[in-house]
Amino acid sequence: MIQFSPQTQTNIDFAADLFRQSKHAVVLTGAGLSTPSGIPDFRSTGTGLWSSDEPMEVASLHTFRTHPEKFFQWFRPLANQIYYAQPNPAHTALAELEKAGRISCIITQNIDVLHQKAGSTGVIEMHGTMKTLTCTQCYHRVDAEFHLASFVEKGEIPHCPKCGQVLKPDVILFGEQLPQAAWFKAQREARQCDLMLVAGSSLEVLPVAGLPMQALDRGAHLIIINNTQTYLNVRADVTILEDVAMIIPAITERVFNG
Repeated sequence: MIQFSPQTQTNIDFAADLFRQSKHAVVLTGAGLSTPSGIPDFRSTGTGLWSSDEPMEVASLHTFRTHPEKFFQWFRPLANQIYYAQPNPAHTALAELEKAGRISCIITQNIDVLHQKAGSTGVIEMHGTMKTLTCTQCYHRVDAEFHLASFVEKGEIPHCPKCGQVLKPDVILFGEQLPQAAWFKAQREARQCDLMLVAGSSLEVLPVAGLPMQALDRGAHLIIINNTQTYLNVRADVTILEDVAMIIPAITERVFNG
């Protein structure tokens, strides 16, 4: 069993109490939840994806439309990491909480499908998903599995089986709007919840970063678990600046076993 500092253990116990008292808990996850699974985040100094690349040059809708090969060249290492990644203990613990009825849904900024691989079903994907690709010409949608494997292993840019045009991964690029249905559902959950757990998100990317404030404005409790500070740490009931893959399972264990 992991031994935490007295202050961390107190925070874990308090967070577990909030979950036990909650009637409608919601989780918001960011890239930091998947870094223990080997997927890099975007903004960490030195290791984040934007430490070496300018996002508007490689990951924008404009770049995809005008130079898709440039986008896919940048995207291939990330796709490789996502393709082979497995859920870590934080994903598994959240799936257990969902199965037990302790959380209503997971709102995620991640595209890696690790929540679903861990067993979660109520997942709202705010920035799209790697599960599917859509043709830029005829809008035919395909499952990503076959095309992603060929792309990761051979670097082959995926093309539509119907019209031959380039297939776009169904992830949200810079210059694209968030999926409307997902955004409306996420706002509804944020406004109805009595507890929100933010895990692995620096809360720097709008509009999703504003969801915890919507919850707070309606009287919800807030737990933040992240390696770095966020703009809402001062408003949170509990803040834990440690590894999500250790802290979330510890909270889950306390929820179930007291």
